[in-house]
Amino acid sequence: MITKVIKKTVSLLFIFAMVMVSAALISSAAPAKVVVGTSADWPPFEWVDANNNFVGFDMDLMKIIAKIQGFELEILDIGFDSLIPALQSGKVDLLVAGMSLTEERLAVADASSSYWSGNQGVMVREDSDLNIATALIGGYTVGAQRGTTQADWLEDNLVQEGANIKSLELYETNDLGIIDLVNKRIDVFVADTPAAEAFTKVNPIKIVGTINTEEEYVCFAPKGDPKGILALVNDGIAKIKMTSIWNNLVNAYFVGDLNKISDCYPQVIDLLKTDEEEFAKNLAQCMMTN
Repeated sequence: MITKVIKKTVSLLFIFAMVMVSAALISSAAPAKVVVGTSADWPPFEWVDANNNFVGFDMDLMKIIAKIQGFELEILDIGFDSLIPALQSGKVDLLVAGMSLTEERLAVADASSSYWSGNQGVMVREDSDLNIATALIGGYTVGAQRGTTQADWLEDNLVQEGANIKSLELYETNDLGIIDLVNKRIDVFVADTPAAEAFTKVNPIKIVGTINTEEEYVCFAPKGDPKGILALVNDGIAKIKMTSIWNNLVNAYFVGDLNKISDCYPQVIDLLKTDEEEFAKNLAQCMMTN
């Protein structure tokens, strides 16, 4: 009798242990909530529209991944230079901000698979006669966003190498740098090519050349990825690429008119709750309508 009780107790403990392990695995695979840190000043990847919606390719990608993988999504807008510290302190679980993969970032965080690639666009005012060479080594004031790979490249390849540059001005946001460029407080501004192309659509500025850095954009999680979020992100991206969603998001944000986002988004946002493919399709159609 005692032996049977012991065996039954051991069996129950084993079952309980297996249930707890299974629950832990489920929790790891699908956390109830993921807090994403971004720097919402970087169209077409992330910004805040006139209706206070987080919009952009990155933001909609994460909203759809959250729906597919079954977790609640919270987005925090943080200065770009403060994103890595926010991740390290536990303020956020994931960084989604069009961030390039670098050795320095990999030393303190784990990365998802690459979901986009780009170079660096060199921008000047629309009426400027500067070309890429004179813009970067002609004795002018050059700007970039603080903490970005653009700032690092300019510091390493121009300032440290003694190039003919008047000064390097670093900004908390891209928007502040673009404002200074338009208002002639700086002469040149450098940003990733997708963002540079977006800025030229809504400001009297132009791209005069590209710095070929071939950067890969990834999401970052804390070292060790304790919540298993990167696996969910990678799986979500792979699933989205197998549908029409991916191409429609690309069309909406890289081909469409970004000025229409505040009118288009309210028309389609409810579709995110029921049909993400219809959401992406209708958003692209609205953004691309003349």
